[in-house]
Amino acid sequence: MPQVKCLVFDEPGPGNTSATIAIAAERAEAPDIAEVVVATTTGRTALAAAQALPGRRIIGVTLQAGLWSKYAGPDPQIVAQAEAAGVRMLTCPHALMGSLDSAVTERFGGLAPGDFAAYVYYTFSQGTKVAVECALMAADAGLLSMDRDILALAGSNQGCDTALVITPAYTHQFFDLRIREILAKPR
Repeated sequence: MPQVKCLVFDEPGPGNTSATIAIAAERAEAPDIAEVVVATTTGRTALAAAQALPGRRIIGVTLQAGLWSKYAGPDPQIVAQAEAAGVRMLTCPHALMGSLDSAVTERFGGLAPGDFAAYVYYTFSQGTKVAVECALMAADAGLLSMDRDILALAGSNQGCDTALVITPAYTHQFFDLRIREILAKPR
């Protein structure tokens, strides 16, 4: 059985980005990891991952465009740098929270299945929910090899504080997704 090193941060947030990317880079040295999915609002985290993980296929997943005015959208200059470093950027509807389910919940009440799943992942951390969601989104977009584990990096609002090894799945096969290893997360 392999030993897995796990960082547990006292607080979530961008102050953990360097350590999270470093532990992901250490894990990515193993030959079983070729692809990395990175949640990235502005493109900054995807660029940092590309610099730390040379030779790995990196997919930077942004917020869906409908949320850019509320939070922030990709920074064109940073995105251009990330793409020049080999990052494939993806903007699409969210697989769990923020989709059609969320619109129905907001209008009519109740809790839709996608939102319920998102809230369950929040019990681990916001980054866990986002990492899983970005892996689903990248799979649905046809950007992942579905026959091997990936690294999924995400965070809590800004930066990166969560790193997972995931067996990816398409959203319509959600229950086939597996979190294999937790490399970093906030308490």
